[in-house]
This record gives sequence, structure tokens and C-alpha cells, in this order.
Amino acid sequence: MIFFKKVFFLPRIIILLSLVFLASGCIQQTVMHNNSTPEKILSAISSVVAEDDILSATARIDLVTIHGYQPARAALIIKKPSYLRLELIPVIGTPDFFLVASPEKMSIFIPSRGEFYRGLPTVTNLERFLSWQFNIEDLVMIFSGTYPSLKEKVITYQSYQENNFLRIEMKAQSGCSQILWVGENNRLRKLVFNDVQGKEIYNVKYDHYGSPGSLAGEITISMADGITSLSIKYSDIKIEKAVDLSIFDLPIPANVKVIMLD
Repeated sequence: MIFFKKVFFLPRIIILLSLVFLASGCIQQTVMHNNSTPEKILSAISSVVAEDDILSATARIDLVTIHGYQPARAALIIKKPSYLRLELIPVIGTPDFFLVASPEKMSIFIPSRGEFYRGLPTVTNLERFLSWQFNIEDLVMIFSGTYPSLKEKVITYQSYQENNFLRIEMKAQSGCSQILWVGENNRLRKLVFNDVQGKEIYNVKYDHYGSPGSLAGEITISMADGITSLSIKYSDIKIEKAVDLSIFDLPIPANVKVIMLD
């Protein structure tokens, strides 16, 4: 009788364990289904600051390059996809560095030198002033809490659960790709941008979220060289509908030296 009881008990254990695993599988499928498609999740991330919004904030900026550590406070105004106004705020006195960019042009004014620079919003021109090799459009997209576009029409998407995050992989026909890790409430937590060979160019971390649907309070870009990084910590954030874009045009002041960048 004991032998038959043991033989009968083992299949019951197997059946119970099978039911547990099946239930776990059903739960996981339900979670994935509730997360919707990658495209809808990416749309939710991008909608925190819409294309017709203007984001303005005071920010602490920490820039690290091979030349050292450069902290600063700034007034920042941005609008997707590539409108930027940056005014560095000194501890005492008025701003002594103005950078204003739109899709067509970039202007830099340094009052203490009486110099006004104007040219195209290129990586090379921006690097001359910020020691930072970065595209203005990508900066605007990242600092508005979303991700850069891959600049190509055909993009493939793959997504799967990785620990407590949804990992979304986006790849363009050229081979350029980016990987996003998305947490609860569709909050973007990390981004890795790769070149056509699949080598990492930079990564971004998004931290210090407030209420659901809010912008990340701290965003840090780290280049693959392991040295260069740019971190921004927001305060006094305002998101308003864009009604006037003249804030992104910097008039040439009187009695200054105008220097063309191109």
C-alpha cells in the first residue's frame, strides 16, 4: 500500500507544479499585453513634452570633458525637434553666455567679450563653445525626456521583458540602433545609442521622476569614452503650448563684433 501511495503522489505533484508554471505564464502574457505595442509605449514617452509644447526650466548643468569638470546654472528653453535657448547664470550678475538655436541657425553672444557668433547649428560649431560633440536636435529630444530619432523611414522594433523593465530595441536600415529600457507608467529609464557596427556611442539615464506623466528631473548623457558626460538637473519646470517662437531668435546687439562660424 505504501508503494502505491508514493507512485500515485508523484504525478499529483507534477500536475500541481505544471499548473503553477502555466499560471505564471498566463500572468506574464497578461503583463506584456497590458504594456501594449512598442510604438504605443514610445508614443506615450514622447507625448510628455509634445511637438507644440515649449519646455522652460532652471537647471544645474555638470559637464565633464578631458579638459575637466565644468559646473553651471542655466535658464533653459527647448522645443522639439531642434529649438534651444541656453543662458548661463553666474553666481552674481547677469548671464554672460547666450546660445540660441533653431533648425536654420545658431547664435552665441558673450557680452563680456562683446562678441556675437552666428552660423549653422552643427556639431562642429557647438563643440567650439561647449567642448561637446553632440547634435543639437538629439540634445533637445533627450532633454525633453524622450529619445533621438533614427533619421530613417524604415525602423524595426523588438521588445521583451528584462527584469522589471520593458526593453525596446529600435534598428534602422543603416545599422544604427538604440535600446530603451522602460519602467512603470511608461517612464523611460535608460537609452543606449549604437553606431552602424553596433558599437555604443553614448548612453542616457533618466532619473528623479515626480508624478505619473511627468518629466525626468535628472538626465545624464555619458559618452562611450568613459570620460565625457553631461548631466542636467531641472527645477521650476514649465511646459506650455508654443505660441511665439521669437524666443529662439537672438537679435544682434549694438556695438558688438559679429563673427560668422561657417
